[in-house]
Amino acid sequence: MILTVTAILLMIFQVLILKYFVIFGIGFCFLYLMFLLFLPLEIGFASAMIIGLIAGLIVDLFYNTLGIHAFACVLITFLRPYWMKWNKPRSGYEVNDLPMITNYGLGWFVIYALPLIFIHALTVFLIESGGNQLVGISILKSAVTALISLVFMIAIQYLFYSKAKR
Repeated sequence: MILTVTAILLMIFQVLILKYFVIFGIGFCFLYLMFLLFLPLEIGFASAMIIGLIAGLIVDLFYNTLGIHAFACVLITFLRPYWMKWNKPRSGYEVNDLPMITNYGLGWFVIYALPLIFIHALTVFLIESGGNQLVGISILKSAVTALISLVFMIAIQYLFYSKAKR
């Protein structure tokens, strides 16, 4: 239930406010990815990819990007379980835990989230550029976007999520 409310609020905030939040023309904030990164560990592979597709299509609808965000979201939901296996905490994952700072710590969350956010942003900007002429700019935009998005995700977790498990 809390994940559904979070998803709805993040999508509304993304398409109404963060769409216009751009730093120096290169840094964007893809905060809606937080909801995809927070999907339960037990969620099925196909279910996660369908949720990623729907989230991406909603963003595409408001950004007029014709499936770019949908493709990038499906890509990171495809890569997520493999990355989580590789990035498993020492104590392992616990049943019914969400992959958040409160459950696994800040260091783990940064290592978990940053590469996935970067891959999403790089996919979006490379497809948007339409060729290989702007690879350097796409990488720069992706790096700045990933850092901005990660900082916002961390701030939101510290502001709004319980610290009971620490």
